[in-house]
Amino acid sequence: MTLFATAVVLALVPGPDNLFVLTHSALHGRKTGWCATLGFSTGLIAHTAAVALGVAVLFQTSALAFNLLKLSGAAYLLYLAWRFIQASNSRLEPGRQPRLTPWLLYRRGIIMNVTNPKVSLFFLALLPQFAEPEAGPMVWQMITFGLVFILATLIVFGGVAELAGAISPWLKRTPSAQRIIHRVAAAVFVILALKLLLAEPL
Repeated sequence: MTLFATAVVLALVPGPDNLFVLTHSALHGRKTGWCATLGFSTGLIAHTAAVALGVAVLFQTSALAFNLLKLSGAAYLLYLAWRFIQASNSRLEPGRQPRLTPWLLYRRGIIMNVTNPKVSLFFLALLPQFAEPEAGPMVWQMITFGLVFILATLIVFGGVAELAGAISPWLKRTPSAQRIIHRVAAAVFVILALKLLLAEPL
């Protein structure tokens, strides 16, 4: 129960993942937010496996591995910022609205999550604290803990998608508000990319 409460609190902390869900749900409807949420949850499976199998230790001990993944994640965040800028400039022009398919949003969610080495290192630092030697093999405990985080992510991010999606119809009728949100989102993703670039291993 303590782990689940911790996971919920952490899911509520503003970051690239929940901000992505918030922005897209507000602009394009709750369905887009849910697609991204499923992508982020799938990404957490990869981080859970990395911790359970010991791969996450590589990012803690190898500066090269950590920096390569960090650069990939920052580059992708900057790419998304650029896409938001493009959308803000074309949103008002008929026929030039970006086409966001469920698969595209799901894939973006996976890439954003997997290319953030801080998630694996955070899992590596946090999850073992809840492990108990008498509770069985460590690998299965880590997998169970990861599933708890995934459940918390689905609940919190899904809630964000539903709440933000409720204002989507109004935003679709307010082009100026759409433009502002796109540009603010672009600025936030640039800041998050810079923050990731400055990140150091735990």
